[in-house]
Parts: sequence; structure tokens; C-alpha cells
Amino acid sequence: MRHISVIGTRGQLGHDFTESLSKAGHQVTGLTHQQISIEDPDSISSAFAPAPPDLIINTAAYNKVDLAEKEPELAYAVNALGPRNLALYCSEKNISLMHISSDFVYGLETSRRIPFQEHEAPGPVSAYGLSKLAGEYFVRALCPQHYVIRTCGLYGVAGKTGNGNFVETMLRLGKERDELSIINDQHCTPTATRDLAAALTRLIDTDQFGLYHATCQGQTTWYEFACSIFEMTGISVKTHPITTEQYKAPADRPRFSVLDCSRLTATIGDSMPDWKTSLRFYLESQEEICSK
Repeated sequence: MRHISVIGTRGQLGHDFTESLSKAGHQVTGLTHQQISIEDPDSISSAFAPAPPDLIINTAAYNKVDLAEKEPELAYAVNALGPRNLALYCSEKNISLMHISSDFVYGLETSRRIPFQEHEAPGPVSAYGLSKLAGEYFVRALCPQHYVIRTCGLYGVAGKTGNGNFVETMLRLGKERDELSIINDQHCTPTATRDLAAALTRLIDTDQFGLYHATCQGQTTWYEFACSIFEMTGISVKTHPITTEQYKAPADRPRFSVLDCSRLTATIGDSMPDWKTSLRFYLESQEEICSK
């Protein structure tokens, strides 16, 4: 049993991670933004002063991708300097650190069709992506006992009551509108936070530190993802595939950010489920909860 602190427990991953770690027998302490501000080194020291943990897991992030183009300094403070502060603290106290990063560290290779491996050069195309990559570099450079996890397209149960997620947004819009236009040229892998948390809980037990890609299996586009959501839930709505250029978002997104997770699979001895299997389980679980 280890004493583990999870930063960002009100978020989707933080919520499911806390539950997964507790089931595995670890002593878990959850911290919200009201209890710790990773941008402030003094806040970090104060939060852990009573009993420093064996491992800190950072799921906190500034994830407003479009808004980051207007306020990059805020994105950098949370996504880069925050992890730097945690890495310095963990190094000083001989504490392990797991930091959650993003597939948005990629994007320059617009014609890419082969999943990225950890050793390949990143290339962000947005302020958000740049801030996440900077955070990775700080953690890897400053904290010897680190896990840096790149993942993609997260959705989980806490999204129903928090800031939402793509699945919940599509369920809402599919019921409110007759037609929807959805981007079909951004290739990714939707990942259930429940499955990611379970895989990372197993990774922690290996003590095999380093950089890992961690998503569900397979790949799709946001348009195909949405169509699967509607098909599985029986929602009837007319859908139109559009391009990134047609959507005209302030921030650019990777056209292809599918991650090769073979290193994680080899380390924990198992692979995460296929994205459609995870999606179906998520939707059926939410239906059961609503019917009770």
C-alpha cells in the first residue's frame, strides 16, 4: 500500500483515478484546486506539509484550447510552470510524480497516418499544445522518479456534473437539434477515464518510470465518434462531416494524433479496451444509473 495524492479529483480522470487507486488498496488523498494551486510553490509545500505522500499524481490542467490562444501566459502557468513546481518539490522530497499530458504535443505532421511512438519528435500547433509539451520537459528533466502520460479524447462520469466532455455534449446536442456538423479530418482515439485510470494504477505498481502513451485501442475521427454515440443510444439526428477549416476554431488541432501504446502494454502486461467497447460500456453504465 502506498500513500498517493491525486491533484484534480473533481475532474474526470482525477475522480476515476482516486476510485481505482482506492480499490487497489492504496491510501489516497484527493486535492481540489481550492486545496492546492500548483502555480504557487508555497501552496504545494503547504498542501503536503502534514504528511508528504509516496507518489503525487497531477491531473490538473488548463484545457481551454481555444482560449489559450488569447491567454497563453495562463495556460503556460498551469500546464508548464505548475508541473515544474511539482517536479522540483518531488525531487527535493524524493517523491515519485505522475503527470498527465496530451496528444496535442503533436500536430505538425498533417499527413501522418501511423500512430506516434514515445521516442518520436513532438510538434505542437497551438498555445495549449506548447504549454503541455513544456510541462512534460520540466517533469522529465527535474524529477528522476517520473511518469509522464500522454493520452487523448478523455471522457468519464465526472463530465456529467463538471465541465462536460464530447460524449455528453453530443448526447445533449443530438436531442436538442435536428442537424449537426462535426469535424471529420482529425484522427484520434477516444479514451474512457475509467479504463485509463485502471491501466495507470497497474503501471504505478511496476515502478517502471518514464514517458508513456496511454489510450484505448483503435482510432477514429470526431465525426465517426459522434455517429457511434448516436447509433449506440438510438438518437436520430442528421450529421454532416466537415473539415477543420470549415469549423474555424481559434486554435489549430492535430489532424492526426493517434498514439502507439505498445510500451504501456508491454509494461503492465495488458492493453486497454477498444474505444468502441469502452464507449458502449460508458453509455450503458450511465443509462443504468439514470434508470435507478
